[in-house]
Amino acid sequence: MIEVRFFAALRERVGNDNMTVSPPEAVNTVAKLADWLTEQDPRVAQALAATPRRMVAVNEVLATEDAAICDGDVVALFPPVTGG
Repeated sequence: MIEVRFFAALRERVGNDNMTVSPPEAVNTVAKLADWLTEQDPRVAQALAATPRRMVAVNEVLATEDAAICDGDVVALFPPVTGG
């Protein structure tokens, strides 16, 4: 099981702040998880398409989309943030 958390505009577009999923073993990176999620849920597909540039964190550590994931991980997806 992997917990996927959505923040900011992604949360609004998905209509939920998190979901727990059981992807197949071949889904072993954040990018593959995002691709798999788009196949599973049209709301997630629309949200990710509307936010092609996004930041990710795995277990509360900033990561890239090629970061490895495994059972028990928490993956956070959020739009890029800026400060001033």
